[in-house]
Amino acid sequence: MRPAGFLLTHGAGGGADHRLFLAMEAALDVPVRRMEFPYRREGRRAPDRAPKLMASILEEVDEFSSELGVGPDRLVLGGRSMGGRMCSMVVADGLPAAGLVLLSYPLHPPGKPDRLRVEHFDRVGVPTLFVNGDRDPFGSPDEVEREIAAIDGPTTLHWLEGQGHDPKPAWDAEIIDVVTRFLASQ
Repeated sequence: MRPAGFLLTHGAGGGADHRLFLAMEAALDVPVRRMEFPYRREGRRAPDRAPKLMASILEEVDEFSSELGVGPDRLVLGGRSMGGRMCSMVVADGLPAAGLVLLSYPLHPPGKPDRLRVEHFDRVGVPTLFVNGDRDPFGSPDEVEREIAAIDGPTTLHWLEGQGHDPKPAWDAEIIDVVTRFLASQ
């Protein structure tokens, strides 16, 4: 069954008005809700801790699914970097979802491959799309491919050649195409 909506969350240093998010909202054929985390709405630059970020996602999912008249299991959740990670953690903690779209997933802090952010992967059981640059310092292709094997649900991995953690605008169309195909396959 086709997803009823797509909740899109931003990275630690970005916002809901990221150029890719605006382009995605215009291009996708499902309703898109661009979520702004509370710390950004309050004018702060530093993100809140994970429990507060996750609670805000749960609130947003509740509002969005109510507006659409569907359960959360009909929504795809995701976002860029930190936002996508928080969505994956919410789903791992039991929120039903139609799938996850993780853009530039921050597998570990740059230069610290021993500090993996994957402890919840074995509790993710929904279809998950990863779109990463193959030169992302937050996780090399080998590291990402090794770690996503722990995810119980089907995974799709798309590499952006020559791109780092913040792919250049020239890659937006490719990212949107990959996300469009993923959403259509759910």
